[in-house]
Amino acid sequence: MGLFGENQVFLSRLAHADRQSLLALGHRRVYRSQEELVGEGSSTTFVLLILTGWCTVWRATERGRLILALRQAGEIVGEMAALDGRPRSATVSALGTVEALVVPGDRFRHFMSARPFVTGLVMAQLTERLRSADDQRRSLASATVLERLAACLVELADRTGRPESGSTVIRLPLSQHEIAAAVGATREAVAKALRLLREEGLVRTGPKVITVTDPEPLRLLGRSATPT
Repeated sequence: MGLFGENQVFLSRLAHADRQSLLALGHRRVYRSQEELVGEGSSTTFVLLILTGWCTVWRATERGRLILALRQAGEIVGEMAALDGRPRSATVSALGTVEALVVPGDRFRHFMSARPFVTGLVMAQLTERLRSADDQRRSLASATVLERLAACLVELADRTGRPESGSTVIRLPLSQHEIAAAVGATREAVAKALRLLREEGLVRTGPKVITVTDPEPLRLLGRSATPT
């Protein structure tokens, strides 16, 4: 599906001295669940480094929200506006409580220009996120809701899941509505697809918890929704 971009978060790629320099450039702020960190179309240029929690990156469509990506602690968001000065291309909202470092755009640009390695990291991150967005567009155009949901659950399990009693447990504060927004479908369609997966014994669901009991059938089912 391409909800995640890079395999290794931005902050972990920095040397200790560069991490400390970056953390000294801004101020910390706590965002409540569902609070916007940046808004689509706004003219702000600050960059946010997520310190704790998860965020959704989404755009408004005629059918409602379309979640483009999930971002976790250690990742930066908002860097495109800091680099090109254009309006924000998407909204970033807190998925649960989030603490972030707010860095003015001019300070972040100076931080990059003084460190060619960091500039390379940002460019690589933008490239990975572009590829991820291309994967998502392909999935929306060619895969069914069930296939997209299967691919989404596999990705969530691989990237955030924890092994428990022979299964993989996904503990993210994602509602069915948000999962639907992530796969480009209605909540009703996702509820129906989840029911089918439960009936086949592939998943179990609970409040903000999804347990993947058998990932291989899900991988096969979601293959048309993932890049080859």
